[in-house]
Amino acid sequence: MDIFDGLTMIGGLSLFLFGMSVMGQALERRAGGRLRTVLGRLTTGKMAGLLTGLGVTAVIQSSSATTVMVVGFVNSGLMTLGQAIHVIMGANIGTTVTAWLLSLAGIESGNLFVKLLKPSSFTPILALIGIICYLFCKSSKKKDTGMIFLGFATLMFGMETMSGAVSGLGSVPAFRNLFLLFENPVLGVIAGAILTAVIQSSSASVGILQALASTGQVSYGAAVPIIMGQNIGTCVTAMLSSIGANKNAKRAAMVHLLFNVIGTAVWLSVFCLLRIVLTPVILESPVSLFGIAAAHSVFNLLCTLLMLPMAGFLERLACRLIRDDRKPEIQSELDERFLSTPSIALERCQEVASSLAEAAVGAFTEGLSSLEEYSETLADSVREKEGQTDHYEDLLGTYLVHLSTRQITEADHAEAAKLLKVIGDFERIADHGVNLLESAEELRNKGLVFTKEARAEYRILTKAVEEILGLSLQAFLRNDLEAAKRVEPLEQVIDLLKEKFRTSHILRLQDGSCSIAAGFVWSDILTNLERAADHCSNIAGCVTDIADHNMNIHESLRDFRDGNEEFHERFEEYRKKYSPGHAAGIG
Repeated sequence: MDIFDGLTMIGGLSLFLFGMSVMGQALERRAGGRLRTVLGRLTTGKMAGLLTGLGVTAVIQSSSATTVMVVGFVNSGLMTLGQAIHVIMGANIGTTVTAWLLSLAGIESGNLFVKLLKPSSFTPILALIGIICYLFCKSSKKKDTGMIFLGFATLMFGMETMSGAVSGLGSVPAFRNLFLLFENPVLGVIAGAILTAVIQSSSASVGILQALASTGQVSYGAAVPIIMGQNIGTCVTAMLSSIGANKNAKRAAMVHLLFNVIGTAVWLSVFCLLRIVLTPVILESPVSLFGIAAAHSVFNLLCTLLMLPMAGFLERLACRLIRDDRKPEIQSELDERFLSTPSIALERCQEVASSLAEAAVGAFTEGLSSLEEYSETLADSVREKEGQTDHYEDLLGTYLVHLSTRQITEADHAEAAKLLKVIGDFERIADHGVNLLESAEELRNKGLVFTKEARAEYRILTKAVEEILGLSLQAFLRNDLEAAKRVEPLEQVIDLLKEKFRTSHILRLQDGSCSIAAGFVWSDILTNLERAADHCSNIAGCVTDIADHNMNIHESLRDFRDGNEEFHERFEEYRKKYSPGHAAGIG
């Protein structure tokens, strides 16, 4: 092996790692919705958590990514430490899928159908399909499918390039002696742990071991301890991700480390005992690519079988090692760790945005109630909810901007844009709720009262506004297009009611039945009610535009109003429903 073989090996390793990264990210984007569904259905059952971890890791091809997600979920309070333990165990099994895919490169047969299973036979076809999808398809899903094929073809090409470059090492005595050295189990474990810690992927380090095994100089006796060490090295990613997290998140990362360290210690002891007592001949035999994949799977299955009944012990041990502080910890609604898994990050944004929307509508409706029956408790509640919406808006705005810079699907980009637009409207609705509360406090402090006619008009308008708030909230929370399409006709009716009641107010001022001081407050109330309806219109317009893949809200609203029979039918329906004569009984 000369310097050029060394350069070829470096190039092959680079392609291998790049292909694995590209394929994993594309798989994650392509499975984003299903990934959210799987994690959303997580239960406290051992097998449910185990299978969840296994399935998610098999899909995204990275136990490190799964474990980092788990640390984020625990940090946000979405998953208990007990649930996390079973998911982590499943992730260790799921990560073995990659080794089996890579082992296909070791197929040797003259049979045509068997040869077709060899990656060098079918990866060129996958690469061709992948590049066609990526270059010529407009759909983000098809582009991601293309990237999956291209990533797989690249990693397999890198694998074969590495194998070809190191094939000459089989005749190099120093290389043979190096792996004889690794037959010392402790050194093998250390070597595997260091390699995996550096590249932060047990799947990749197993692939590198498989490439080296193609030289025929790696025995089972050397390979097994290295595989054991790789499981310890992969814990580095989760441990790093837990820095700055709360205690339970740190414990989840610690459980991952304890699981692999204890499992390795036990089965390494069994391995050494068997080696001394039975001295099996197979340990001296050269390991094949299939042999490494099998050893990797068997070891992880044995670790899981050993530790699954000890999940409670792992939890207690992690709690003993990482003790609670006296001060209560604040959980983060949006964990930065989720940004590495954009589909999960967007799901969390949607949940926080839903909380913002409900708090905003709650603040406004309670503001309305304060005008009818004021209390200090109600006033505190309105201001608390408005404070929550401010907090959520700041948090979401920053987080969504960071998320938008990541490589995400077109659908996720659109959803992020929708959330960025909508959270501002909901926050302003909460502000108008506080404005209504301040109007109630002004009436109370100054001893002002409205006329009987003004109170009747107020009830009509508030009923209309309460309905439009409910429709816009339903449209946003459920992506309900039918509810969204009913908002704009009702908003137009509210505009007309506001102008009508403002005119009535001026007439009352002129005939002296309403005081000027009360009139100013009445004018403020009308303005806040009308502006809240405007924000509802923006929210509903955004929901319908995203459904139509269009972000020009004002143009869409204009098109909906102009010459739209459905709009005019609903407008007439609401105009009649909230006309002063028809709505006289509202109270």
